Amino acid sequence: MSKSPVCITGMGVISAAGCSCADTLLHLQEGQRFVGDPAACQTEITKPVFAVDADVAAKAPEDMRTLQLAFWAIDEALSEAAFDLADRTMRVGVCLGTTVASQLNDIDFYRSLRASGDAPMMAVHRYLRGNVAAAVARRYGFLGPALTIVNACSSGTDAIGIALGWLRAGLCDAVVAGGADELSRVPLSGFHALGVMSDAPCAPFDRDRRGLNLGEGAGVVLMETVAGAQRRGKASLLTCNGYGTFGDAYHLTAPREDGSGLRAAILFALQDAGVSSEAIGFVNAHGTATPTNDVVEGAVLADVFGSDCLVSATKGFTGHTLGAAGGLEAVFSLLSLREGWVPGSAGFVHRDPSIPLAPVREVTSVTGSYAVSTSLAFGGNNSALVFGRSACGSH
Repeated sequence: MSKSPVCITGMGVISAAGCSCADTLLHLQEGQRFVGDPAACQTEITKPVFAVDADVAAKAPEDMRTLQLAFWAIDEALSEAAFDLADRTMRVGVCLGTTVASQLNDIDFYRSLRASGDAPMMAVHRYLRGNVAAAVARRYGFLGPALTIVNACSSGTDAIGIALGWLRAGLCDAVVAGGADELSRVPLSGFHALGVMSDAPCAPFDRDRRGLNLGEGAGVVLMETVAGAQRRGKASLLTCNGYGTFGDAYHLTAPREDGSGLRAAILFALQDAGVSSEAIGFVNAHGTATPTNDVVEGAVLADVFGSDCLVSATKGFTGHTLGAAGGLEAVFSLLSLREGWVPGSAGFVHRDPSIPLAPVREVTSVTGSYAVSTSLAFGGNNSALVFGRSACGSH
């Protein structure tokens, strides 16, 4: 299998940070974040959340919200890539991560079923046709492989990594890859029960961090082989260069304390990309703002890249979007490479003496040609992607 990079010819994003790449860049640059209450989730929990402020239901009113978010981001990615959906010569795959969309999470359905023994079946029909990758392939007419990744919080990262493998193996010419997830009472209740949700807007890596906020959104990239992009006459300055994943099997919800799983995933990704740690211009950290995660991740990043490495933590703008997080943060990493700057880490004020590095507090210039995006997930899943900035495809 070739280890060559693949082209990123289109990107799409929707989250509390913005409803397009341009909108998101503006808010990241200005340090604006939009956090609210979870009233729409019909819950008594009052912890702040990062909800999308857009009428995504107009995209597909009969589908679940996760699909509506995914369609929104995919439309933007395909538009940027000038991709012709009528072209049936392209073998297009779909690989998307999610968590919430893998659950029948319609609370009204369960409430009615419990109260009366019967319930309208629309929720079940919506769920059965809601396999994210299959639904996307059906909507856009893609005929390549379609795979939904449900691997907790690394799902979006893993989806992009698997898509990279497909393209290198010649299984398809292009892949729509990333992640999508909606806010829901089910994960809100679960994370609240774990005691890891903050009463205030989250503060990744900050000394006084109190936990995470949940969010929703979708982050998607259109990945193409160099030959496929050349055939379409499409040029790109962005590439996906490497992927690494490692399961440490340490704990159901906590990362291994020595960070060996994350370290292995990053080193595998660097090796896969054929680049050294010194070549990495910045890291987009997973940075959930939970006490344990940030300590472990900070120690690993300092060990691999040095304590003065440039780190940006973007969940302060989006909250933790679960299966969408890796997709969103991949797009943020690629936008930073393209624009030449990383955003300040929203919520970070005081350096934690137990963490051997600190994320940037303000917009900071990027000079390197490579970036790493990391994901740590429940179940001991650790994954990393390497992205690059170099000419790809045809001018």
